[in-house]
Amino acid sequence: MITIAERINGMFLDVRKAIKEKNASVIHELAKKQTEAGATYLDINVGTAAADQHDAMRWLVETTQEAVKTPLAIDSQKLDVVKAGLEVAKNKVMINSSQGEPEALDIYIPLAQEHNAALICLTMNKGGVPQDVDTRVEIAATIVSKVLEHGMDMDKVFIDPIILPVNVDQKQPGYMLEVFSQIKLLSDPQPHITVGLSNFSQGTKEKSLLNRTMLIMAVAAGLDTALLDVLDQDLMNAGICAEMILNKQIYSDSFLKAARS
Repeated sequence: MITIAERINGMFLDVRKAIKEKNASVIHELAKKQTEAGATYLDINVGTAAADQHDAMRWLVETTQEAVKTPLAIDSQKLDVVKAGLEVAKNKVMINSSQGEPEALDIYIPLAQEHNAALICLTMNKGGVPQDVDTRVEIAATIVSKVLEHGMDMDKVFIDPIILPVNVDQKQPGYMLEVFSQIKLLSDPQPHITVGLSNFSQGTKEKSLLNRTMLIMAVAAGLDTALLDVLDQDLMNAGICAEMILNKQIYSDSFLKAARS
């Protein structure tokens, strides 16, 4: 499973403080810990921690790269902030993210190709986040069509149907599982399917349990990537075990350790 580690994000108080104080040691420690926990990518998100988000993004990317060679996911909804991160990125990189509007995809797909980057594409458009299965799948089909039009490698494309908190709309998890299963059928080879898993449990008391259960069910429906807390060992073990049961990982007595290596 491809894991995108969520903790280098200015929405967390320790990272927000580190950005403001330019305290590299906090970022170095998080980068090393998440890499050791098995992260495939480290998400780099300034959040609202700095007035100058361009400078903060450059600093976060450069500081993270001082500690590890782990690939980075440059995370911002602002194109110029994404570009600021890409300018200083030396590690393998992912762009997080583009909306699923054709106009946005015509900007972000060439940008990803220019930097040999992977690209997360959200199934949202000018109307916002769809609340139903069909519209999400329609936007996913638009994304796949644009990827083929631009000649981008489908293995570098990650479609995010945008999971909503379970305490906001309890019908949404079931919808998401159906969306995952339908996205798998859109092309061959198929795009990756990803979610921001922590959004699912936002505002709930049983965050870890909810995230573990949703991850297992999502993997069974076709999810192969997630932005999540890689430092939650039980969560990581659940995802690895789900893939092993589905014969996507080879079983051995040390399969948990092997999947992280």
